[in-house]
Amino acid sequence: MERMKKSMIGKGFVVVVFLTAVALTLALVGTAAAAAKVLKYGHFQPAKLDQPKHAAALAFKNYVEANTKGSVKVEVYPASQLGNEVTVIEGLKMGTIEMIVLHDGPISTFYKPFMVYAIPYLFEDQAMAWTVVDGPFGKEMAEDMRKTTGIRMFTLGDNGIRHFTNSKRPIKSPDDMKGLKMRVMTGPIWSKLVESLGASPSPVPWPELPAALQQGVVDGQENGVTNILAASLYQNQKFISLDGHVYSWHAYLMNDKFFNGLTPDEQKVVLKGVQIAKVIHRGMTCAQDLNAPAILGSVGMEVLPLAPEQVAAFRAKAQPAVRAWVEEQIGKDWPGKLFSAIEAYKKGN
Repeated sequence: MERMKKSMIGKGFVVVVFLTAVALTLALVGTAAAAAKVLKYGHFQPAKLDQPKHAAALAFKNYVEANTKGSVKVEVYPASQLGNEVTVIEGLKMGTIEMIVLHDGPISTFYKPFMVYAIPYLFEDQAMAWTVVDGPFGKEMAEDMRKTTGIRMFTLGDNGIRHFTNSKRPIKSPDDMKGLKMRVMTGPIWSKLVESLGASPSPVPWPELPAALQQGVVDGQENGVTNILAASLYQNQKFISLDGHVYSWHAYLMNDKFFNGLTPDEQKVVLKGVQIAKVIHRGMTCAQDLNAPAILGSVGMEVLPLAPEQVAAFRAKAQPAVRAWVEEQIGKDWPGKLFSAIEAYKKGN
C-alpha cells in the first residue's frame, strides 16, 4: 500500500511538472505573439491591386512579416482610413502611426525644403528624376528631414507626372489657363504655380476633390494618370493637356523612434521591403504615365500632347516665378543644389 501511494505521488508529480511545462510554453508563445511590433501603415489610394500605392503596400507587408518571422506585424490602412493629411502627419510625429506613404503637397507643411521638387518643368523623363532623387541630393535631404523633424524618409515613389485637366476647354498655352479655377494640393507652392500661369488656385484636400469637381467648385485640377484613375476624376474632367509640369512624389515616411526601436535584423528587412515597394510603385505609375494618351482616351478624355516649344512657353512663365518664391521661403541653398544635380545628370557626371 505504501509503495502504491508513493507511486501515485510520483506519477502526480510528473503530471504536475508536465502541465506546468505546457503552461509555461503556452505563456511564452503568447508573450512572443504579444511582443510582435505593430507597424501601422497608411496611404491614400483605394484598396485595389491596380493602384500602385496599395500594391506596393501589400508587397511590403508580405515581405516584412515573412522575413521577420512575425516579429513585425504590418497593418495596412488604405484610402485615408487613418485620416486626412494633417491627421496622419501628426500621428507620424507622435508615434501613434508608424509609417505613411504621403503625397508631396503636404510634406512641405512640416519640412519646407521638400517644396523644391514642386518647382515646375525640372525633369525631362523618369530616368533623370529617379537618378536625382536617389542620388546624393535626395540622400542629403532625407537625412536633413530626419534630423530636423524626427521623420525618416526612406525613398520616393512616383505620384505620377502632373498634367492640367479641366472641364471647360483644351489648354495649349498659358493664355488658356486664364479665368480657370484650378484645384491644387495643400501647400502654398502649388498655388504659386497656378497663379504664375494666370489661373485661380483653390486648395482642396485629396478626399474632397471628386465632389469639388462634380459640384463645379473648381473647373480643373492637376494630377497624374494614376490619381485621375484612382478617383475617377475623368468623370467630370473632359480635357487634359500633357504638359508634365511636375514629377510628383509619394514619400515613404516612418517615425524615426519606431525605426530605431527595431532590431538591426528587423531594420534590414524593413529597408529591403521599402526598396521592393518602391520598384513596384514606380513601375506601375511609370507605365501609366507613358501610356497616358491611350489610357485616358479610353475613359473619354480629350488628350492633348504638347510639343516641346509649347512646354517651353509654360516653363518660361512658371519656373522662374516659382523658383524665386521658393528661394524667398527657404533660401537659395536647396534650389541651387537641386539644379546642380540636374545639370550634372545632363552632363553625364
